[in-house]
Formats: sequence, C-alpha cells, structure tokens
Amino acid sequence: METMTVERVIDAPIDDVFAWLTTTTHYTASPLVLRCRLARHGEGAPYGVGAIRNHLWLIGWFRERISVYEPPYATEYVVERSVPPARHELGRMTFSETDAGTLVRWTTRAEIPLPLLGGFLTRFLARPVITRTFGNILKAAEKALTGPAAKPPTRRTPTTR
Repeated sequence: METMTVERVIDAPIDDVFAWLTTTTHYTASPLVLRCRLARHGEGAPYGVGAIRNHLWLIGWFRERISVYEPPYATEYVVERSVPPARHELGRMTFSETDAGTLVRWTTRAEIPLPLLGGFLTRFLARPVITRTFGNILKAAEKALTGPAAKPPTRRTPTTR
C-alpha cells in the first residue's frame, strides 16, 4: 500500500474551501479529470455520509462512497470499485484554518493489486499521476475561490460607523 498526500494553503475561508472541494463536480476544472457525477445523495447533504460519486479521470473510473462528512473540517471516502482495479484503504481531506487561509491536506492510501508488479506500478506510475491530479484539483479550487471571478468571501469583517 502506498500513502499519497498533497497539501495546499488556499487564501479563502474554510467554509468556502470545504464546500468547493466536497462538491466533486468542480474537479473537472482540472485537465486530468474528465467527468464527475453524484450518483446518490448522502445523509443531510448531497455529498454527506453515504453519498456515491462516480469519477472518470484520465487514469480510470472510480466509484466512491463518502464515509465521513464533518463540515468544514473533514471528509473521507472509500473507492468501492475502479477500472483498472485498485485496492483502496483511505481517502481523506482535512481542512484547517491558518493565518494564510485554509490548509487542505488530501491523503489516499491505495495500490494496484498485481502480484510482483503492483508495488512498482503503484509507486512509479499511479502515485505521480494521483498526486498530480490532486494538486491540479487543489490549484483549480484556489483559482475558483481567489481569482477575479471568485465570489466575495464569507468572512465577516467588523464595520465602523
């Protein structure tokens, strides 16, 4: 099993970053993600616990189920099925406030289940593609949330009279 983690600080409020990154239809803003669809709504929120989402990336197709949904601090998922097949133990995004914005830490633990070659292919093929895709999605989130077209932040600032 290979653990892959990508981090990025996004200069936007934690609520906005969490909302953008848990709405996976936004992922198509990354050039490595072709299609994302919410197949079943979760409990209490579209992408809440029990939600099923289907993703088509350049490297394959993934059916994921949300197992943890704690806005705006964490979400976890498991890949239930994929083509090509993969073994998946963990998918987690955590969000924490910093002086510079919101720190996002995206971690997955997976491997290609092939005898003898699986570890090599996971480390030298899957790992770079997955981490690059995660990085591209985080970059797209930053652009959407901080670029010129971004909506005003949800932070409340005191007003003076």
